[in-house]
Amino acid sequence: MPAAPDFPPAADLVTPKRALISLSDKTGLIEAAQALVAAGVELLSTGGTKAALQKANIAVKDVADITGFPEMMDGRVKTLHPKVHGALLAYRDAPEHAQALKDHDIQPIDIVWIDLYPFEATVAAGGTFEAAIENVDIGGPAMIRSSAKNHPYVSICVDKAGMDEVLAAIADTGTTSLALRKSLAARAFARTASYDAAVSTWFAAQLGDAYPERKTIGATRLQTMRYGENPHQSAAFYKTGEDRPGVATAKQLQGKELSYNNVADTDAAIELASEFDPAASAACVIVKHANPCGVATGPDLLTAYKRALECDPVSAFGGIVALNRKLDKATAEKIVEIFTEVVVAPDVDEDAIAVFAAKKNLRLLITGSLPDPLAGGQVFRSVAGGMLVQSRDTARITATDLKVVTKRQPTPAEIEDMLFAFTIAKHVKSNAIVYAKDGRTAGIGAGQMNRRDSARIARLRAQEAAEGLGLTESLAKGSACASEAFFPFPDGLLEAAAAGATAIIQPGGSMGDQAVIDAADAAGLAMVFTGVRVFRH
Repeated sequence: MPAAPDFPPAADLVTPKRALISLSDKTGLIEAAQALVAAGVELLSTGGTKAALQKANIAVKDVADITGFPEMMDGRVKTLHPKVHGALLAYRDAPEHAQALKDHDIQPIDIVWIDLYPFEATVAAGGTFEAAIENVDIGGPAMIRSSAKNHPYVSICVDKAGMDEVLAAIADTGTTSLALRKSLAARAFARTASYDAAVSTWFAAQLGDAYPERKTIGATRLQTMRYGENPHQSAAFYKTGEDRPGVATAKQLQGKELSYNNVADTDAAIELASEFDPAASAACVIVKHANPCGVATGPDLLTAYKRALECDPVSAFGGIVALNRKLDKATAEKIVEIFTEVVVAPDVDEDAIAVFAAKKNLRLLITGSLPDPLAGGQVFRSVAGGMLVQSRDTARITATDLKVVTKRQPTPAEIEDMLFAFTIAKHVKSNAIVYAKDGRTAGIGAGQMNRRDSARIARLRAQEAAEGLGLTESLAKGSACASEAFFPFPDGLLEAAAAGATAIIQPGGSMGDQAVIDAADAAGLAMVFTGVRVFRH
C-alpha cells in the first residue's frame, strides 16, 4: 500500500489558468468556453470539441501541440501522455512536483470538463458489439480520475452542472474553493464508477453471464426524499440503466414529490396493470402498501375502476391507482371522489388533466407505455452486507398449462376466473389468497404467516365488500380461489370453500397434495395445478 506523501497543505483558493475540455455532448460548450476565455483561462482540447471551438472563433490549443504526439490509432491514443497527466496530477506546493513540472516543461491544468464517450447511449440504441466497444472511453476516465485525485488543485467537471458551478465561482471570486473541488471530485469518481458498471454489466450480458463474480450497479439520483419508510429514516430515489417503463422513467404531470412508499406502491401497481393487454380490455389496479386491494377489467376504464374500487373501498382510501389505457375525463372524475395518492397510466388526455388540476396534491404520472410482463431482467434486494439478485418473474399461466386433479372438471368460466386470480396472486405478498369472479377480485388475503389466515382475510374482505354494495351474498360466492404456492394442508382450501369458492388454482407439489385433492373432491370443488409457484416475499 503506497504511503501518503508528506505534502504541504494546498491553498483553499485556486485561480484557474488552463482548462482541458473534451465533450461528446457539446451542449453549453461555446458559452462556457467564452466565459473561461473572458476570465483569462487558456483552453486545451482535441478532436470534435476543438473543431467546434475553432468554428466559433474561440482560441484553443490542440493537446497534440502540448504532448508533441498526434492523435493516433483512430483517436484511441491522444491524451494518455505525461504532459497531460503530469499537468493533472502534480501537487503544485510539493517542491519535487514543482521541480518536475519545470524540468519537463509541463504546464498545470486547473479545470477539466469531460463527459465520456456515449457508451450507455450506444447500447440503449441497439448498437453492435463492435460499436459498443469503440464507445468504451479510456483516456476520459483516466483524466477524470487523475483530476479527481488531485482535487486540491484541479476542478473536475463530468457534466454541464459541474461546469456551471465552476463558472459561477470564477465569476464571483475569480477562484475555485477546495470545498467545491472536493464536491466535484466525489461526483467524478461516482461517474467513472457508474460508467464502468455499465460496461461490465453489458459485457457480462454479451457472454450470457447473468451472475458474474463481481456485480456492479450504476445508478443516478432522481430525487432526495423527505424521508424513507418512516420519518426518522433518510431516503433517495435512483434510476438504473434498465430501459423499462415504470415509476423511475415516468413523467410526473402534477402533485407533490413522490415519497419513498409512493414509489414502491406505484411500481407494484403499474407492474400488475401491465399484466392485462389493453387491446383486450381496460384494467384498473388499486394498490395499498404494495399489495393490490382491488383489481378489475372492463370494457372501459371507468367501468374497470368502479369494479376495482368495489372490491375494497376502505383500503382504497389513500391508495395508488394504475390503469392500462389512456386515462379519460370520466374516469378521472370518478377517481377524485376519494382521496388517492397517485394515479399512473400510459397516457392521459387533456380533459382528465384538467380534472386532476383541482387536486393539487394528487400525483399524476404517465409512463408512455406499459412494462412488458414477459420481458426478462433482474431484480435486487439488499440484505446486511450484501444483496440478492434474481431474474424477474415472467411466469404466465394459460389454460393449456393447467392440470385438472379433481373429479369435477372446471367450467370455461371457472378457468377464466382461475387464470385471472392466479395473475393477481403473482403480485400479492405471500402467503397470498385471491378470490375472483367475472374479471374482478372478490377478496384478497396477503402477507400472512399461514395460508389459512390469508384465506380467512380474503373471505372477510369479500363479505364486507358485498355488504357495502347492499348484496346478500359474499362477492366470493361462486368465485375462483388462487393460491400462489401450494396448500400444504386442506385447511386453507376448506376455508376457501366456506367463503363460496367453487374452483381452486394452485401450483401443487406438496407432500400433502393428495389430502388436499381429497378435500376438494369431498367439497365438490374443481381444482387445477399449474406446476409453477409465483411466491412473492
